[in-house]
Amino acid sequence: MAVTITAEQVKKLRDQTGAGMMECKAALIEASGDFEEANTILRKRGLASASKKAGRTTSEGLIGSRLSADRSSGILVEVNCESDFVARTPDFQHLVQDVLSAIEQAGDAATDAWREDPNGPVRRLTAACIGKLGENMAVPRFVRYAGGGYIAQYIHTGGKLGVQVELSGVPPAARGGEALQAFAKEMAMQVAAANPQFPTRGSIPAAVLDTEKAIYRAQVEGSGKPASVIEKIVEGKLGSFYAQAVLPDQPSIRDPKQTVAGVIAEASRTLGAPVAVVRFARLKVGAGE
Repeated sequence: MAVTITAEQVKKLRDQTGAGMMECKAALIEASGDFEEANTILRKRGLASASKKAGRTTSEGLIGSRLSADRSSGILVEVNCESDFVARTPDFQHLVQDVLSAIEQAGDAATDAWREDPNGPVRRLTAACIGKLGENMAVPRFVRYAGGGYIAQYIHTGGKLGVQVELSGVPPAARGGEALQAFAKEMAMQVAAANPQFPTRGSIPAAVLDTEKAIYRAQVEGSGKPASVIEKIVEGKLGSFYAQAVLPDQPSIRDPKQTVAGVIAEASRTLGAPVAVVRFARLKVGAGE
């Protein structure tokens, strides 16, 4: 005997799953009106849909962000899709928020292995959205800071670029103050605009420095200059490398005549404590930076 499926039942399932009206009705008919079974059918179809679309390029998307009220923890996540049109839909933006919530709830358990787990929350959430919107989607990376420092974030207009920085040495009395917020935002915008690679010279891996020095030496080999002069040339070129790759050595985007180290020193005097940028992350949609 055929089961009659009402419009109210279809709407209820649609509200629960986000799937299309026709897909919901078909699932309810197949499940003989059983909501749980219909939900399972739709989930399975969503996963199948995700599998079919898995090979398609995802170069669009958004950077999502979440910051705790006390600024002690923060999350950035890149969520990709195939087209900017889909990235602007409420459903995709809801997916970004759901992924942020999943990372937040997982806490320290939120690792790359957790993110890539086929049965984990991130893959389930993206599979459901793929099934609904019909585009391949992925969450290639996220950054979560919860080290006890002061976290600041900056999302560039359009949501394609996001930065997260962590400051150390912030005195309790300065938290919540305008001076700290302005300085933290400036550091995040510096990272966004100038794309430094390291927070300090000391954080540069020895292998990276050795490679840079080897390149500079090779450039002046055969010049006939004494070894001592060559070393000075190498050190000079290394200074240029620091000015490009190391945050405190970069020219300030606010005042290029001043280095970021000078900006940090100035902020430390204002805040009454030696503050520092201990780490940062810069996520750009599709860049894999």
